[in-house]
Amino acid sequence: MDDTSVPPVTGDPSAVAAYVASLTGELSRLSRASGLLTLAYLLEIARLEARSLSLEGGKAGQAASASRQGTREP
Repeated sequence: MDDTSVPPVTGDPSAVAAYVASLTGELSRLSRASGLLTLAYLLEIARLEARSLSLEGGKAGQAASASRQGTREP
């Protein structure tokens, strides 16, 4: 298991998304091994979303945030 006890700098959406992907992956495996299949499934969906955002550089999260604030990305 890799060290996920230290969170990344919160100013980097891509790093945060990668960290969340790592955490939810571990939690999904733990849940599946314990027979909590619905929880494992939901955590896996969260892992896939976080991984996707980390690969996109966190841009989807930034666009959503700008949309909520009524601004547009350049």
